[in-house]
Amino acid sequence: MKKLFGVIGNPIAHSLSPHMHNDLFSLYGIDAHYHPFLVEEGRLQEAVSGLKAIGAAGFNVTIPYKTDIMPLLDWIDPLAKEIGAVNTVVNRDGQLAGYNTDGPGFLKSLEEGFPPLENPAILVIGAGGAARAIYFTLEKTRPAVIDICNRSLPKADSLTGESKLGVPSRALTMEEAAERINEYDMVIQTTSVGMHPETGVSPIGLNNLNKRVHAADIIYNPSETEFLKQARLRGARTMNGLGMFVHQGALAFELWTGIKPDADRMRKTVLKQLGGAIC
Repeated sequence: MKKLFGVIGNPIAHSLSPHMHNDLFSLYGIDAHYHPFLVEEGRLQEAVSGLKAIGAAGFNVTIPYKTDIMPLLDWIDPLAKEIGAVNTVVNRDGQLAGYNTDGPGFLKSLEEGFPPLENPAILVIGAGGAARAIYFTLEKTRPAVIDICNRSLPKADSLTGESKLGVPSRALTMEEAAERINEYDMVIQTTSVGMHPETGVSPIGLNNLNKRVHAADIIYNPSETEFLKQARLRGARTMNGLGMFVHQGALAFELWTGIKPDADRMRKTVLKQLGGAIC
């Protein structure tokens, strides 16, 4: 019987995960289908119960449910528990197990996209599920500083307060971070601000930036968000979210199937769906 996989979130229409995973199922001869599921606000529990009831073999979790889904799962991987967010769920004999592949996927993309930085000072923009994954993953690399800026300062303060390795961290408002932007070697944008179709906006002002920083955005459509555009115009080295998207997806696919997929093919599949270039 054909296995069902999918992704739940809101919004979800922009996701290219179905193209990426369905191509892999075809490549490896797996009788399965991956489908996007729009889950309306307040209906997450119903959605998870429904997927479990129909025997979905696994699914991804995206904005805004990566943290909210945790109480609805039967088991959570220690890394995901530490991060406090889940983006991949595996159905094992009716028991839902939660994992987080965002952090390791982002770290892999950094290794491919930027030259190594020794003891960098890092600013993370946002404090949601993806930010948590990146924060706790990068913390293990022992940077000099990881600061968090967010529209909700208490949420940023809560995240920095969870640091377990003693890496210096401050919670900042967006305005404070914009003023101190030249203190950082790397700036990582983790919010949905600037994602297609609502392009042309940035979560933070970069008018004060006059240092050659490494600027990363986890958004992959458009390929150059307004944040990355403004950073590039000010001399920054930039990287979009395509690498993170591919590598987190590859890790999820491996958890579901036991197969380590061809990440290069995954990248080409995504680019093909966008006409050869992310727009």
